[in-house]
Amino acid sequence: MEDIDAIAVLQDPVRRRLYEYVVAQGREVGRNEAAEGTGVARTLAAHHLDRLTEAGLLESGSRRLTGRSGPGAGRPAKVYTRARAEHAVSLPARDYRTAAELLAGAAESAGLDLALQEAARHRGEALRGAGAPCGDLDRAMELLAARGYEPYPVPGGDDGDGAAATAVRMRNCPFHAVAEQFPPLVCGMNLALLEGLLGTDGPVRARMDARPGECCVVVEASKNNND
Repeated sequence: MEDIDAIAVLQDPVRRRLYEYVVAQGREVGRNEAAEGTGVARTLAAHHLDRLTEAGLLESGSRRLTGRSGPGAGRPAKVYTRARAEHAVSLPARDYRTAAELLAGAAESAGLDLALQEAARHRGEALRGAGAPCGDLDRAMELLAARGYEPYPVPGGDDGDGAAATAVRMRNCPFHAVAEQFPPLVCGMNLALLEGLLGTDGPVRARMDARPGECCVVVEASKNNND
């Protein structure tokens, strides 16, 4: 299926709601959970989830949702996660990815890491405008969501002890394709961009903390604001 056909599948509002719900969980989601989470009937959810899988927007598998095994554990249930493949449409056709890869390769070969970071920091500051540094994690989530990072709060920091969120992680890296080929260069650029966007002397700060399948940056409440 071509990218334009795959993206067109999301035109149906129920299908799009189901897709967004699965993506937002950051893990495998069963049909029952997806149906309950979006307020649609299970049979309708199953139909649309399978359609999203056929379009290449989701990937499906099966596992026992009870966590048990052996006799009495029940049949494996179908589960869904976001597909790893990217889909993009440009009319007329454009190939910005190749240009980005060529520029990144040239910058890396020329040792322009610091110059790229400086340019990224200035771009982040320009996006923020004349305003003060980001005021709190809620505002940081809004800014990151607007840039396509898919942020989510981490309760009690990375320990997840149920306390109020003291950090924000991101399920998506907008520069993923180029970052895979040039990780130090692009991750450094990404951090500098977010430092400029959020500020470095306010209540929140961005720092590098790479994790598989997520953005390489974490945003935290500054130490002196955790009183």
